[in-house]
Amino acid sequence: MTGTAAPFVADDYRVRMESAARSAAEAGLAGLLVAPGPDLVWLTGYAPTAVTERLTLLVLAPGQDPVLVVPTLEAPDAAKAAGASALTLRDWTDGKDPYAATAALLDAGGRFGISDNAWAMHLLGLQKALPGTSYASLTDALPMLRAVKDTAELELLAAAGAAADATFEEIRKVAFGGRRESEVAADLARLLRRFGHSQVDFTIVASGPNGANPHHEVGDRVIERGDMVVLDFGGLKDGYGSDTSRTVHVGEPTDEERRVHDLVRAAQEAGFRAVRPGVPCQEVDRAARAVIADAGYGEYFIHRTGHGIGVTTHEPPYMIEGEEQPLVPGMCFSVEPGVYLPGRFGVRIEDIVTVTEDGGRRLNDTTREMVIVD
Repeated sequence: MTGTAAPFVADDYRVRMESAARSAAEAGLAGLLVAPGPDLVWLTGYAPTAVTERLTLLVLAPGQDPVLVVPTLEAPDAAKAAGASALTLRDWTDGKDPYAATAALLDAGGRFGISDNAWAMHLLGLQKALPGTSYASLTDALPMLRAVKDTAELELLAAAGAAADATFEEIRKVAFGGRRESEVAADLARLLRRFGHSQVDFTIVASGPNGANPHHEVGDRVIERGDMVVLDFGGLKDGYGSDTSRTVHVGEPTDEERRVHDLVRAAQEAGFRAVRPGVPCQEVDRAARAVIADAGYGEYFIHRTGHGIGVTTHEPPYMIEGEEQPLVPGMCFSVEPGVYLPGRFGVRIEDIVTVTEDGGRRLNDTTREMVIVD
């Protein structure tokens, strides 16, 4: 996890922590316990250089000042975090009990939201110190904690999307035919870094029959003339994510390949057009899925239509049947329908979209038409 970007200062983190504490109270929680990971970065700007067995935990509770419990040897680094002046550092030394130190900050009978990625040993240590407490994962308790982005966050996501677009414009110029998937994937990673990404999370290059696997692991298959190739790539730029998919063809496609590509493009457009404030997330999925199902390919669209994005490339909200969370201006998520024909080929087209006051705005602008590559 990289640190967060320069525009955020202590006051930004103070506002986020205060808002999180209020949300916890509204959810009936006594507070939030945030372990190292994306939530801690978003709330404080602090990302430990190494996550070890030593307890690091942010304690947020309504009516209390935020406290970051840290090992003494890591306290100097924590004190340098952009949000450090908006909280109190409480360090503990090796040989002392960090759970006793943390327990003093907690309601002994309270229910707390805790980071999904908190270590089991730490949760068990807290339960032993305070047997009367109970816990819920942050994803279950406050799924929308980071979902609505402010103006600065939207600018960073737009910049990450533009960098991914620049990567696609360059990759479409390289030779595909006769090269291994792994070689094209290395090109994608290199280009993402050239255009400002500090972290590359994935570079899917799924050629021919491999394209029928949405999360194909890049391998040594040699890309052949006549292959459809699904490209799905992204990572973090200045602490915020990119994620885009385009499907290219090596040489001229068949009529069926064009038809399926056009179908997925129409489904992606329908999903995008469904985005507006107040609409349940599942309606985006329904709109895209209906286009594919009506054309007789419904059984070959085998994943949700989208996922949120922010300081991680996958986070709530999710565009999936059963998700009734209304869309809110500032939410950002992918719209990425696909069709996957086993043993033959696949097609996926993906943009990051943000909800505006009256609709949606794409953060990816490269062509969604069929692109022919060499």
